[in-house]
Parts: sequence; structure tokens; C-alpha cells
Amino acid sequence: MSIGKVIAIANQKGGVGKTTSAVSLSAALARKKKKVLLVDSDPQGNASSGVGIHQGDYTHQLYHCYTRKIPLQDALLIPNKKARLSLVPSGIDLAAAEMELFPVKNREYVLKKMLAPIREDFDFIIIDCPPSLGLLTINSLTASDSVLIPMQCEYFAMEGLAQLIKTIRSVKKSLNKNLFIEGLLLTMFDKRNRLTFQVEKEIKKHFKDQVFKTVIPRNVRLSECPSHGQSVIEYDVKSTGAQAYIKLANEFMRRQK
Repeated sequence: MSIGKVIAIANQKGGVGKTTSAVSLSAALARKKKKVLLVDSDPQGNASSGVGIHQGDYTHQLYHCYTRKIPLQDALLIPNKKARLSLVPSGIDLAAAEMELFPVKNREYVLKKMLAPIREDFDFIIIDCPPSLGLLTINSLTASDSVLIPMQCEYFAMEGLAQLIKTIRSVKKSLNKNLFIEGLLLTMFDKRNRLTFQVEKEIKKHFKDQVFKTVIPRNVRLSECPSHGQSVIEYDVKSTGAQAYIKLANEFMRRQK
């Protein structure tokens, strides 16, 4: 039996559509009848609330798996049976996990060990990383096969990217030799703004085929859906935002062949 592919969605720069991309790509892949697990590794818990799970809706979350050695299976939820998507939720307590992990031996491998028993149960495991390069992100990168990097189409898009690439290379060298960049995803794409196309050109010049052809537009439905506890796929599948993520899922699947 093949084991599920683990993809970290990472960018230490906030506000780039990281969580939106983690939730929406997970939902779009599940819509294609893939078995998907979304792991919310961000203490803000936005991926959890983005699929309708809030603090108090669960007994166990990722923090308990890290600190109480609870099996990841015990934290699994199915927020929406129609959406065919599983979730390991997170909340603000997870912020304390970094400090509690610090004295642990082989602390960078904790998440990898937690995921090992359930990888065969899923086609894809998508990890929403926090907007930092701390121990939670290092654990996510060590546990992953690849990294998907969302980037906002704005003037400072390249700012911080060099540091993220450096971290990915460092993890690849010392902790996870098979880690690779799945692709860079351009988000908040505004066709009316000339700067958007300048940023796109600059990023493609540097990263060439690593940049996904699919771009994610600015779209009001993408902004609205988290407050309804639904991915944009469930909230309004005909919206340009939902259609962009469905297109991304198709392109992503083609890259797996």
C-alpha cells in the first residue's frame, strides 16, 4: 500500500494566503475523491476554524499530541462528511509546544513520528505551518515530502523568501534529505494592477518551472468563507476563488505523475 504524500504549506511572512491555500487545496483535492488530512500546525487555529472547528469543539488538538504523547489518531476530526476532509485541529495552546519541545531529544522529528502510523490512510496530508521559522515549522518541514510556498503579488513578495529557502535547504541537508519545493503559488493576483505582473515576472525569472501556472486572484468569496466555517469550495464553488483552487488541484495532481 502506498503512503500518503505530506506537503507543508509554509511562508514566514503573514497575510500571503497560506491558510486559505492549505484549506482550499485540501478541499479541492477531497472534491476529487482523494483522502486528505489537513494538519493545523498554526497556534492561531485559522485552518481549524476555516473548516468549522473552534476551540471547545474538540477534546484533543495537535498540542496534546506533541506534549502528552497522544496518538495523532485520537485528535482526528471529520468536520464535514460531505467535504470528505479530515482535520487535526489546533488552538492557542500550541504556541507553548515550542518551549515544551526544546529539551526533547530529536525534537525536530516528533511530528514525523506522529504521522507515520496514519500515512497509509490518506492520499495527501497537508500541514498549515505557522508564519514563523520556529520549531513547529521545522517539525513540519522534517515530516514533509515537499513544501508549497504561497506568495502575495506585491512589492515585498521576495522579502523573507531567501530566509525561507535557506531554512528549507538547511532542513534538507541535516534533517530530511528528500525534501523539495513543490512549487511557488502566486496569491492575491490583481489583473488591474501593473505591479502584479511585474512581481510575477520577477518570481518566474528566479524560480522558472517551480512557479505554479495557476494563480489565485483577489476574490471576495475567499475573504468571506472562513467566517462561515467553510472552505471556498463548499461556500461558493462557482466563485473565481474556488475555481482557481480547483484548477490548482488539477495542476498539482498532474505534477504527481
